[in-house]
Amino acid sequence: MDAKTGSGERDGAAVRFPPPLVPLIGLVLGIALQAFVWPLPLPLAGLARYGIAVVLLALGLALGIPAIRQFVRTGQDPAPWESTPEIIATGIYRITRNPMYLGMGFLQAGLGVALANGWVVALVPFTWLAIYFIAIRHEEVYLERKFGNVYTDYKKSVRRWL
Repeated sequence: MDAKTGSGERDGAAVRFPPPLVPLIGLVLGIALQAFVWPLPLPLAGLARYGIAVVLLALGLALGIPAIRQFVRTGQDPAPWESTPEIIATGIYRITRNPMYLGMGFLQAGLGVALANGWVVALVPFTWLAIYFIAIRHEEVYLERKFGNVYTDYKKSVRRWL
């Protein structure tokens, strides 16, 4: 049963599309563009390419895993359409308000570099932009409505991205 707010509305952000699918779409689209439209290779070879890929992938995991752990530790569901019982402002959330979304982009970039696919890397800003429009802006409206000054003060002290 859905938690309800006092006004009879569903208690959760109005997110209708799962944000993790956005970087997956960016990856598939980049691979398709590379294969069927116009190759955009990355001029990185061997160890340099894999080294950069590992750094980007590690950065993505270093942002996403602690964020998910904090959700689990506080008994929250990371799905943005679920109810948020409290603002998490500790750990990785002291650095960025959206570590999972930021991490998803770095994972996409890391895979693009590993594949030497410039399209996958070039699509990362569009991935973040799409996530903003399908999730973040709805989450921010919901959290401001639900938590008021607690959330607006948090927004003032922690950046959306980095």
